[in-house]
Amino acid sequence: MISQPLARQRAAVDNARRIVPPARMNYHHAFHAGNFADVFKHVILLGLLDALRAKPAPFCYVDSHAGRGSYDLGGDAAQRTGEYLGGIDRVLRAERLPPALADYAARILAYGMDADGRLARYPGSPLLARECLRAQDRAILCELQAEEAAALRALMHGDARIVVHERDGYAALKALLPPTPRRGLVLIDPPFEAQGGEFTAIEQALTPALARWPNAIYAIWYPIKLRETIVPFQRWLGALTGAADVVQAELLLHPDNSPLRLNGCGMAIINPPWQFDQALAQWLPSLTTLLAGDAGGARHRIEWLKR
Repeated sequence: MISQPLARQRAAVDNARRIVPPARMNYHHAFHAGNFADVFKHVILLGLLDALRAKPAPFCYVDSHAGRGSYDLGGDAAQRTGEYLGGIDRVLRAERLPPALADYAARILAYGMDADGRLARYPGSPLLARECLRAQDRAILCELQAEEAAALRALMHGDARIVVHERDGYAALKALLPPTPRRGLVLIDPPFEAQGGEFTAIEQALTPALARWPNAIYAIWYPIKLRETIVPFQRWLGALTGAADVVQAELLLHPDNSPLRLNGCGMAIINPPWQFDQALAQWLPSLTTLLAGDAGGARHRIEWLKR
């Protein structure tokens, strides 16, 4: 017999997963740009793009929630939260970094230094991806918020390899896949305003996407607050049919038992490149130690959900 507290907890998780994300988001990434979650996400993203670049065949990068592409760290939003100080700032101040982290830091510095030698701007996923594109590669960037989409379009103006769509990213996965070329990567990085309900939206978008473009790499970023909210999504990934493999990496700075703060984050990767788990293992322990600072209890995990 299930206890009443446990039953109420399970019901709360089930209800959260039934929430439908709002049509218009209030989330603004400028408050969080360059934080520990961005660092984690972008090192993985660059690793995936570099794996695609290792072969001469062209590829297409698809970003479902692209944002504005570049963020002012000196602006009011970033200064109000100061989250970048616990993320990219710690990486740039580190004396020794594994090769993947050193490469990431060099790419960040190339975009954002001001006249005084300080990090002025932090590049979002679209800008990092653009610098990885070769002449034969393409990118499809989707952003729902009009202001963010306009800024992204201005940033990418004149680059014939890139198309910006002001539209819902989930719907775009169904409408725009498969792209040309038929080799590539899809990044799904939603704001998670609906909390657990966002996982349901991801599942509903991934099902037709995988049917249309089964050989693509899919990278799904997710926040970690309450572990119970994530477990059903991980089980769903493990039961996927058609996908060859699914690996996940997680970074936790705090115990995953509070819905009131971002305790950590993870990335689930469908159809990862060969030996990508080993590539993750070369830098994730160092990043965990670096971002944890003086706080104890930080940990990381790399786990195969399906192989």
